[in-house]
Amino acid sequence: MEALGFVAYVGWYIWRGQALLPATWWVFAVWLVASFLLRRDTSKTMGWRGDNLWAATRKAWVFFAGASAAVCGAGLFLGMLQRLPTHLIEPRRFVGYFAFCVLQQVGLNSFLTNRLLAALEKRVPAALVAGVLFAALHWPNPVLVPLTFVGGAAMAWLFARERNILPLALGQAILGALVWWAFPMAWHHSMRVGPGYLTFGR
Repeated sequence: MEALGFVAYVGWYIWRGQALLPATWWVFAVWLVASFLLRRDTSKTMGWRGDNLWAATRKAWVFFAGASAAVCGAGLFLGMLQRLPTHLIEPRRFVGYFAFCVLQQVGLNSFLTNRLLAALEKRVPAALVAGVLFAALHWPNPVLVPLTFVGGAAMAWLFARERNILPLALGQAILGALVWWAFPMAWHHSMRVGPGYLTFGR
């Protein structure tokens, strides 16, 4: 229930809150910190650690390498060679996006996947539910909804196997930057979700 409640609040903020009450972003931070403290999470359970960094990276790179190759193939098929992958090659943009991906990993895995694992007790069901919820928060973007389902489920499964969010955040940042490049802007509206997707270009 806690996991579903948090996702519902994020969805409300995306669709209504950021326009009506933008200052309520602080609820995210308070909710997460309070949950981590009350449930006595540690840096290891939340994936904020370095002792298993190499093991987690070895497991994650296979998925991210394959997914990146598939996205690049889509970009070549769609004729995107003339567009520079600016979110990947410009340090300021990439660092900013990487920081955002770290925050997403805290929400997706340190919080959501851990709560789903506690409730469902098995990796695959927890990962699939995490993927569904992650994708739902990217509605109605026709590019991001299917990709975030696959990516969200895969990252949740990888996190359940080896709790470390750092390689996942880096892989997500690289993959997201490639998605921005590979698909037409008319499709993904500069990666916006919610009302931002619907009002893009107006």
